[in-house]
Amino acid sequence: MLSTLTSKGQLTLPKPIRDRLHLRSGDRVQFVLLEDGRVELVPVTAPLTRLRGMLPAPPEPVSLEQMDAAVRLRAGRS
Repeated sequence: MLSTLTSKGQLTLPKPIRDRLHLRSGDRVQFVLLEDGRVELVPVTAPLTRLRGMLPAPPEPVSLEQMDAAVRLRAGRS
């Protein structure tokens, strides 16, 4: 898919990309420059529910107390 840069430095994202990223008018995106010269486009206004399932579930349930203890341990506060 191609897009043309305007004289004002603007691009129009092709509809298949907007649809795939669930972007609508007014949504914000972040451009991430990768070391190999590529650019990654990341939606910033994605709803939190879209993150569901990104990480595997823990092998066993974890209590709030266990989570708090892990955070304290990682922060260097016992």
